[in-house]
Amino acid sequence: MPNQLESLRRHSVVVADTGDIDAVARWRPQDAITNPSLLLAAAQDPRYRPLVEEALARGKGQAEATLEWLFVLFGREILKHVAGRVSTEVDARLSFDTEGTIAKARRFIELYEGAGVPRKRVLIKVSTTWEGIRAAEVLEGEGIHCNMTLLFSFAQAVACAEAGVTLISPFVGRIYDWHKAARKVEDIALEEDPGVASVARIYRHYKGHGYATQVMGASFRKTGQILALAGCDLLTIAPDLLEKLAQAQGEVERKLSAEDARQHVQERISLDEKSFHWRHNEDAMAVEKLAEGIRRFDADARKLEQFVLSLVKDRRAAA
Repeated sequence: MPNQLESLRRHSVVVADTGDIDAVARWRPQDAITNPSLLLAAAQDPRYRPLVEEALARGKGQAEATLEWLFVLFGREILKHVAGRVSTEVDARLSFDTEGTIAKARRFIELYEGAGVPRKRVLIKVSTTWEGIRAAEVLEGEGIHCNMTLLFSFAQAVACAEAGVTLISPFVGRIYDWHKAARKVEDIALEEDPGVASVARIYRHYKGHGYATQVMGASFRKTGQILALAGCDLLTIAPDLLEKLAQAQGEVERKLSAEDARQHVQERISLDEKSFHWRHNEDAMAVEKLAEGIRRFDADARKLEQFVLSLVKDRRAAA
């Protein structure tokens, strides 16, 4: 009998939510995700000191350039252990800056291609604001593929599909956290889990209307949430939950399918900027979690930035 992880792979593409290269090598996922907090932990690990030294050398004493190279070099190393793509995140401070997001994404792709990595193997992570969606629309037209993060509302998902983005990452766990706190309960049953329900609704809408945008469930708190979305295009899973799935025996039942979605087609929705903001604003959870998520991503990025600044200063002092 297969373990749950092996069985899950038959229904969904498994993605590793980690910057730990050894963990990626162990689990052999199809794709991998990075972000500033994951990268900060990895960059401080003695095992990866050679990558940090290479970033410092390529950055030539400039903190911003060193930081960019740190993302790219870890991404390149991760890609040695996955067959698919790695996601690299745009600075959260650019969440409301369309042109800034486009420029940073182009810069990452320039560096990746300079390091021998083709753009088809890179996903640029962009916050799912109206400005971020517009940036992604431009980038997709240039063959720069995007992974839309901090996605909590159905309005965000609809706008992403209409913009033709490659991938969205709706956050199951953070939605669950918000509703658990709002209801003042210790847990929410899987059949009532609003995070699971949100991803299932988006998936069915996309498949029912033939959108090419892929859905990747993210931010899980427990394995039950993952198994409840078996069949979703992709599922990004942290190493501790990958371990639990690998240790649990049993077949995993497919919960989502394109065939089923096409038999229960929902109303097609089209959103301009005004209607996008109105529909998103109607979802208090989504408004709060998007704003909070941008602040948290920014805080993590600043920690990584300070780490890189200290490295650059040490390098200059030793010169």
